[in-house]
Amino acid sequence: MPKHTTPNHARLDRVVAEARRQRDLREEGYRERALKLFPWICGRCGREFAGERLRELTVHHKDHNHDNNPADGSNWELLCLYCHDNEHSRVLDETVRGRSGEGQAAATHNPFADLQALLKKKPD
Repeated sequence: MPKHTTPNHARLDRVVAEARRQRDLREEGYRERALKLFPWICGRCGREFAGERLRELTVHHKDHNHDNNPADGSNWELLCLYCHDNEHSRVLDETVRGRSGEGQAAATHNPFADLQALLKKKPD
């Protein structure tokens, strides 16, 4: 019988904290660059952001790859929190709809194929 071990919570906490720190550093880098490149306006709703509200403006990756950060910002657009959430929800909805019919064969049965012949047939 295998020995039951308890997880090392301190080690897990360190790993999670380091992953979050790395993510924050990566995001800070491209966010700061995007804010220098683009006007502080949401690319969807057109609201302007400045001062304390600037934190509500996020960087959206057009190809959804957070590691694709070209220096010219061609994969980014600034979106407010609400439009950013809406964009990701829309993409998820399209993905679900696009996959809903995959793997299903098209219907080939035509229940009315011989209808004309049946209507012309005289009863005995």
